[in-house]
Amino acid sequence: MANIVVLGAGVGGMSAAYEARDMLGRKHQITLISDRTYFQFTPSNPWVGVGWRVKSDIIIDLKPLMAKHGIAFDSTGAKRIIADQNQIELNDGRTVGYDYLIIATGPELAFDEIQGLGPEHYTQSVCTVDHATEAHKNWEAFCKEPGPIIVGAVQGASCYGPAYEYAMIMETDLRKRKIRDRVPMTLVTSEPYVGHLGLGGVGDTKGMLESEMRARHIKWICNAKVDKVEADKMFVTEFNEDGSEKKKHELPFKYSMMLPAFRGVPATRGIEGLNNPRGFILVDKYQRNPKYKNIFAVGVCIAIPPQEQTPVPVGVPKTGYMIESMVTAAVENIADLLAGKEPHKIPTWSALCLADFGDKGAAFVAQPQIPPRNVNWSAEGVWVHYAKIAFEKYFLRKMRKGTTEPFYEKYVLGMLNINKIKNPAE
Repeated sequence: MANIVVLGAGVGGMSAAYEARDMLGRKHQITLISDRTYFQFTPSNPWVGVGWRVKSDIIIDLKPLMAKHGIAFDSTGAKRIIADQNQIELNDGRTVGYDYLIIATGPELAFDEIQGLGPEHYTQSVCTVDHATEAHKNWEAFCKEPGPIIVGAVQGASCYGPAYEYAMIMETDLRKRKIRDRVPMTLVTSEPYVGHLGLGGVGDTKGMLESEMRARHIKWICNAKVDKVEADKMFVTEFNEDGSEKKKHELPFKYSMMLPAFRGVPATRGIEGLNNPRGFILVDKYQRNPKYKNIFAVGVCIAIPPQEQTPVPVGVPKTGYMIESMVTAAVENIADLLAGKEPHKIPTWSALCLADFGDKGAAFVAQPQIPPRNVNWSAEGVWVHYAKIAFEKYFLRKMRKGTTEPFYEKYVLGMLNINKIKNPAE
């Protein structure tokens, strides 16, 4: 009997635990380790930030759920991976051994890299449900005394969709409250252009998102580096395409949500051969670490180099559809190793996003996520808003059931009718 440990209980970790249980059977031990007692559906956090959802709507209690599916669960959290000994030291001093390890921790949020950034200082976050809950509390106070808003993503960020979503959702909520006319809004982003998304754009995301922001009277500053944040002011340097300084901005605000850069979590950082200098896990085409052959990694915690040089550092996002393919590859390759075979499964690394704008939305498909692509498609409309609401309900229901059904492949791509995307003439 082998012990397969999954570290992290987000979308990647939960999916890995379920797929491992389903594929490897009951003869092997599956252990899920997290620093939380619950799963949170992160894509819903922008809604939580304006009060359209509350925490209890988008979380699942893990202890009874894992017991139901025969998966051992520990919410103590990991202090350190001892890769040379095939062990994990937990936060309470205990150690857990493993035969195979799937790292799915997600990132550490690097708010400390910019003075004044983050929920402990002067800007809000929708990266976690607790952050989004606090953002909503401050949102209600803001709406009583409105003023300028700054929203966006700082240098080195590798997640941009939620910044656009939260900007549009806030704008929609302000119109519903009939106070939009009292709130100047500015998007500040490290992207070289609106709609780059860390992906070099997908379809016409540049034109589509620029048009949407013009229609909503949201200004933008691209190639932006946030120098520091004070209680009511953000200091931003804007750069030209050649990397030379273009302009210094001192932007007043009464409410701001800025996505931070990510880095690897402390439990996995600084282990030679396991991660890069930023702390992200190194993996080969099979999602396996090149040095520690029994360690696999999936999701936001893995190292993917930027796809192009930009004036301000821009990271590469890891979307749900991409993570889903990583998980399947990792688990199938562990099954190969248990059977005495060499790994064979290579993930597709495609991207699909449903971005809600509060009253409509935008969708895009990139296959593969990294250019050049076989499918490079984007669209917008009211249907995206309702599609994301439906997908939230679908995903949470399936997660509670413990299914290994490929959520993005079967539900979202089926909904978008991917065959017509591939063959527009049909």
